[in-house]
Amino acid sequence: MRLYLAIFALLAGVHCEELINGDKVFRIHAESESHIHALKELERDVDSGLDFWTHAVSTEQPVDIRVPHSRLYALKDFLKKNNIPFTVIINNVQELLVREREEMVRNAEVERQTKSFNFAAYHDLETIYNFMDTLVASHSNLISKVNIGSTYEDRPMYVLKFSTGGEKRPAIWIDAGMHAREWISHATAVWLADRIATDFKENRAPVPSILSKMDIYLMIVANPDGYVFTHRSPNEFYRLWRKNRSATSNPKCNGVDLNRNWDAEFSGPGASDDPCAEHYRGPFAQSEIEVQNIADLIMNHGNFKSFMTLHSYKQLLMYPYGYSGNDAPDRTELHDVATQASRALNSWHGTIYKVGSIFHIIEPASGASVDWAYQRGIKYSFAFELRDTGEYGFLLPADQIVSTARETWYALRYIMQYVCDHPY
Repeated sequence: MRLYLAIFALLAGVHCEELINGDKVFRIHAESESHIHALKELERDVDSGLDFWTHAVSTEQPVDIRVPHSRLYALKDFLKKNNIPFTVIINNVQELLVREREEMVRNAEVERQTKSFNFAAYHDLETIYNFMDTLVASHSNLISKVNIGSTYEDRPMYVLKFSTGGEKRPAIWIDAGMHAREWISHATAVWLADRIATDFKENRAPVPSILSKMDIYLMIVANPDGYVFTHRSPNEFYRLWRKNRSATSNPKCNGVDLNRNWDAEFSGPGASDDPCAEHYRGPFAQSEIEVQNIADLIMNHGNFKSFMTLHSYKQLLMYPYGYSGNDAPDRTELHDVATQASRALNSWHGTIYKVGSIFHIIEPASGASVDWAYQRGIKYSFAFELRDTGEYGFLLPADQIVSTARETWYALRYIMQYVCDHPY
C-alpha cells in the first residue's frame, strides 16, 4: 500500500501540466474490505491533494472525492492498480463554482436595487446578519437576537431566540453551518427563521402551540469565520473549506473540525489528530471558542429538550451515537421519531431520507455535537444531512434552496410538536 501511495505522488507530479479541465468529483465504489482499507490509507495521506467529500466506511456507501486536475491521472492509476471501480459524478467543479458566484453577484444587485431579500439565493455573513436584524425589528414581540460570544477571529456569534415570554422555559435548539462549506444549511436556516416568525404572526399551526410551551433558539451560522472564508473567492480551496479558522500546531494548516471538538468521547473514531486533516479534532475537547460559546449557552440555560443540527449532504436524518455502534438507551423512540419526521419531509417533494444512528448510516464520528447534547440529558437530539445525494454535493444550486428548506421544515415541525407532546 505504501508503494502505491508513493507511485500516486510520483504520477501526480508527472501529469500535473497535462490537465487543464478543472477538478472533478469521483464516486468510488468499494467492493471489499481491501478496497476500504486502500481508500482509508489514501485519505490519511494529507499530501495527496484529494478532498474526501464522503468517506470509506463500508461497501454499502460510495466514496465521493474531489480530485484536483493535477491529480486525476494519479488517482485513476491508483484505483486501477487496486481494482476499485469508479464513476465521475461532477465533471467540472470550477464551472459550478463560477456559476454559483455569478448568481450571487446578480442577486446582490437585484436585492440592492429593490431593497428586498431573496430566500432562493445564497448570501454572505454580513447580509445574513442584516437579515436577522430586519427580522427581529419586524417581530420584536417574538424574536430577540442573542450575542453568545465571539469567534477566533473576533466575529460575533448570534442566536435568534423565539419566545412568548418567561425565563429558561423548555427549549429547542437548532443550528446550521457548523461546517463552513455546507451553504445549503445556512440558507435553509434563514428560510426557517422567516417561516417560524410568519407562522406565529399568522397563527398558523403548529407554531403558536409550540411557542406557547417552549422557546426556539436558532443559530443560522455556527462557524462565522469559516463561512466568511468560503466567500473569499470561487477558488476550490476557499469555497470548499470545512473547518473553523483557528491556528494549530502546524503553521501551514489552520482550522479545527467543530463537529469533532465536542466533549463527547473526544479523540475517538472518526476524528484525526493531524491539524492538516479535514476531521482534525483540535488539541483537546472544546478547545474551540465557537464550541465553547454554544455549549455555555446550552448548559447555562439548563432546560433544552431537543437539539438539532443541520449539515449537508447525503439526505440523512440521524440520532446518537456517532462515536459508537452501540444503541443509545432511547434508540427505539428516537428511530421512530426520525422515521415519522422523514415521512413528513417526504410528503412535500418526494425527497427520500435514510434514518439511523450517525455511526451506522454515515460514519464514525467522535466529538460530535449530537452525542454531546444527548449525553447531557437532551433526549431528542438529531442531525440532518440535507440535499442532495451527490449530483452537486456541497455545491447545491440556489434554485433548490426553498424546496430543501420547506421539506426540512416539515420534518422539524413534526419533531418539535412531538417534543412538546412528550415532556420529560
